Amino acid sequence: MYAYLKGVVADKGQNELVLDVNGVGYLLSVSMNTLQETPPQGETMKVYTYLSVREDAMELFGFATREERSMYLKLLSVSGIGPKLALAILSAMPLRDLTLAIVTGDATALSRAPGVGKKTAQRLALELKEKVSQSDLESAPTPSGAVFPIQEDAAVEALAALQALGYTPAEAARAIGQVRGQSDSANELVRLALRGMAGM
Repeated sequence: MYAYLKGVVADKGQNELVLDVNGVGYLLSVSMNTLQETPPQGETMKVYTYLSVREDAMELFGFATREERSMYLKLLSVSGIGPKLALAILSAMPLRDLTLAIVTGDATALSRAPGVGKKTAQRLALELKEKVSQSDLESAPTPSGAVFPIQEDAAVEALAALQALGYTPAEAARAIGQVRGQSDSANELVRLALRGMAGM
């Protein structure tokens, strides 16, 4: 119904934002990532939106980027994940980290989100692995001023390197997922992954 809203930031609080669009105040539920990207009150902002319609309520969700909204919709496609839980998962980590956790099948990282147990995390990784690709990882925006751990960038490089060697995205993700965190070097991660795939 609404693709996006562009207006003046009237107010913002924990997980919510009020956007004044031509005198109408829209209350949007947002993730911590979007709040971090929200400018000060009085400044203009464009917010991509999703309208959740249920029998007992209508709720508008806002996202600073198209990529975050896209991930939100993918999360909603997983059985047992509702609008609020999907937003909580988005708020638990930067979008880049969330995408990497899904691509590598890292259920431990996914289970750090509030309300996500081990079984739900495993279901998330399983159901979304085919829907989230390396290109999603590369296009995931880096929040302003965010500093990511070295090993996250190394894992991204290692994934790309394995695919350049001819492995499928799924094979590369599985291999890197098994050795992720063992080294801060992309080359070392590739070497460990290749050794693991060779059964050594």
